[in-house]
Amino acid sequence: METSTERNAAALTHLSTFSQYLIPFGNYIFPIIIWTSKKDQSQFIDHNGKQALNFQLSLLIYSLILAMIAIPIFLYTVLKNVSFNDLVNNNDIIFENFDYGNSIGILTVGVLALFGFACIKIAEFFLVIYAAVKASNGEEYNYPLTIPFIK
Repeated sequence: METSTERNAAALTHLSTFSQYLIPFGNYIFPIIIWTSKKDQSQFIDHNGKQALNFQLSLLIYSLILAMIAIPIFLYTVLKNVSFNDLVNNNDIIFENFDYGNSIGILTVGVLALFGFACIKIAEFFLVIYAAVKASNGEEYNYPLTIPFIK
């Protein structure tokens, strides 16, 4: 049976990932601080800290994969319509015959990657809250689709 202090620390570990919206990399920094300071005192906090960090690292990998799909597609679509000859002479960017018709298939893949990223962020929000509630109730929670980096 976990004490209320352990349950609160475990829930705070999960909720501290929301600091990413205020501080860059806060979703890694604060869970690491809480987890490393309390992991030797409780196996419950150790489990929840590992889960929170593994989930955040997994989301980072998934986001990077989606970015590696979407960014080159959008850059290719935009840059293929830029006349670079006029850019050197006039210092103006001129889009000639800007046509998405020839790139609709590849743009669809890019838009789907952006949609996937949005779905990941929405799922992250609700899963972190769900994990924090489970931790505050004294239950161990394992995030779905998490790569176990820290064992």
